[in-house]
Amino acid sequence: MDKEGLKKGAWTRVLILILPYFLVVGLFQVAGALIAGIDIMDRDFQQTSMQHLIIKSFDLVGTFLLLWFFMKKLDNEPFVNLGFQTKNRLNDVLIGLAVGLVIMVLGYGILVSLNEIFFVKINFDLQEILVTILLFIIVAVVEETLLRGYILRNLMYSFNKYVALIVSSILFAAMHLGNPNIDLFAVVNLFLAGILLGLSYLYTKNLWFPIALHLSWNLFQSLLGFNVSGLDAYSLVEFKIIDPNKFNGAAFGFEGSYLSILAQIITIIGIGIFYNKKKTKSEILV
Repeated sequence: MDKEGLKKGAWTRVLILILPYFLVVGLFQVAGALIAGIDIMDRDFQQTSMQHLIIKSFDLVGTFLLLWFFMKKLDNEPFVNLGFQTKNRLNDVLIGLAVGLVIMVLGYGILVSLNEIFFVKINFDLQEILVTILLFIIVAVVEETLLRGYILRNLMYSFNKYVALIVSSILFAAMHLGNPNIDLFAVVNLFLAGILLGLSYLYTKNLWFPIALHLSWNLFQSLLGFNVSGLDAYSLVEFKIIDPNKFNGAAFGFEGSYLSILAQIITIIGIGIFYNKKKTKSEILV
């Protein structure tokens, strides 16, 4: 089949990926859990952050091996075409890191000023900080490579790019349905996160900005004391919530708050304006 034929049927590769993904990555995660000394038969087993990191590392290896196979055998393209080209991408990384940091610091500050959250103490632990950084790097790389690099990329070959973005964002939200404390409001937040993380990919077909933004969003959310998508992780800053509600995100974390909705909408609009202006400028120069 020629390259044009491969692109027309690209959406089918997303369907074909589903079962192998759960089988292959699931087996890698089980292997990681066993190596980390986790009792996989005990549903109440409390993992340490290091054990969690080991499992996620195996998740990364399994995901990359599977996507490498799909790119080589089904897409007939090199793995790097998922969006890992590095030329002139340092600014993407720096801006992505900065955007996540600014949103979380502003969000924390606003919630403190409104008495929605109350500072308790600083809990400095260098080892936990390093493990948390590595953990969220892996999470960002795995989810962006899978959702944006492979799924969104193939959907864009078959459908209008905005339809592809919406579908991939629905899948991104659906991947988190098993998280603790999730509700419909949190699902809407996660859908918007999918739009936010995928929008730049529509224009650049490059993963470095969404990876950096995803990393900083999760990392600084955790370090500032929030749960991340309902999951508890190490926090450098500890705070308490007296009245859990949609303003402070309650047990789901910042992503369960009105502030998260507002921040994501503003950032989505900003990214859209930036890339449309850049596209218009390029067309004028041509």
